[in-house]
Amino acid sequence: MNYRRYSPHPSLTRYIRCYWTVDGNDTSKGSRERIFPDGCIELIFHHGDLFRKILRETDATTQPRSFLHGQLRRYMEVESTGKIGIFSVRFQPHGLRAFLNVDNHELTGNVVGLEELWGVDGLILEERMLEAASANERIRIVESFLICKLHWPCDRTIDFCVQSILNSAGSISIEGLSSEVNLGRRQLERNFLMAVGLSPKLFTRIVRFQNALSKIENNSDMSLTDVAYSSGFYDQSHFIKDF
Repeated sequence: MNYRRYSPHPSLTRYIRCYWTVDGNDTSKGSRERIFPDGCIELIFHHGDLFRKILRETDATTQPRSFLHGQLRRYMEVESTGKIGIFSVRFQPHGLRAFLNVDNHELTGNVVGLEELWGVDGLILEERMLEAASANERIRIVESFLICKLHWPCDRTIDFCVQSILNSAGSISIEGLSSEVNLGRRQLERNFLMAVGLSPKLFTRIVRFQNALSKIENNSDMSLTDVAYSSGFYDQSHFIKDF
């Protein structure tokens, strides 16, 4: 399989982390991938054969041709059914609300079709994206669509909190963060949940988990104990519990 990432237009970087594509041939049929939470909402287009989402070993559902997937709280597994062709918009953790003024907590763990999100405009976007001949053409189409839907500015407080958590690699205190932005913890949690789709505590755990995964993948000589302490885990049992 061929995986590539693309940067969004500078005017959209506040809301979109990246675009990514995966392409493969028919020999990819049956390959399974485990997807871990990463704190981002994704807009997915399958221009190849559809994937199956594995719920249990004896239970699976076929994914739609295109859809928005809310935040993940736990890993999921997907399996190819033939030729792979995927284009995805990976939003910043709180970026979707700039284009769709909804409570992102209601999307968490769910798959939503484009018509439900944007009506007829969503169906037209799906058709154009699936007919496009290249990743660059899909980027032009989806960016033009999203710029037209860019109506709601990001909450500056949530923007600051998300960036602070990311910059600390998930090692920041939520109590300290709520004090820094002059919001009570409960108010911060409500606002964060609505904008990101996860509580600040769970989002922090996911960021810390992803940081640890990156170290495991890129530093084969590091012991798991070194990974745990350098990633901000209090002790080995804390590390084990999160994993």
